[in-house]
Amino acid sequence: MPRGGARTRSGPPPDPNALRRERPADKAGWTVLPAGGRSAPAPEWPLTDPSPREMVLWSQLWSRPQAVAWQALDQALEVALFVRLLVEVEEPDASSERRKQLRSYMDSLGLSVAGMLRNRWRVAPVAEEPGEELAPGGGERPARRSARDRMKVIEGGA
Repeated sequence: MPRGGARTRSGPPPDPNALRRERPADKAGWTVLPAGGRSAPAPEWPLTDPSPREMVLWSQLWSRPQAVAWQALDQALEVALFVRLLVEVEEPDASSERRKQLRSYMDSLGLSVAGMLRNRWRVAPVAEEPGEELAPGGGERPARRSARDRMKVIEGGA
């Protein structure tokens, strides 16, 4: 078992609203993905003999917001391998190792919340006006302000 030192994916995932933003890793910034997803048709299936279920998942995944980043990074093969594994894991007798592997794929492709944070991807708000987003109940509410924006300077404080 490895000992000491940082590990990949160790610690909490990056937070775009954190107070301390001067870390070297933060220089890369965040990629904002379109809320409407990718509008182009799915690329050609890169593996052999796709099943009908694989083709359905393939076209669904390529319409997600993350697909914009996958296209830019030329990850069609990775997405196809994920789809093939997902179809395999959907079976009731799938092994727990394959399920763990699927979770790892989901994180690396940004299909989970942790994966989105680790890839430094955010989905653009769907709201009509900048600075507003839809509330869970359907009404509008102001966008969440960062902790830094909520702080105020106190004159003469020590």
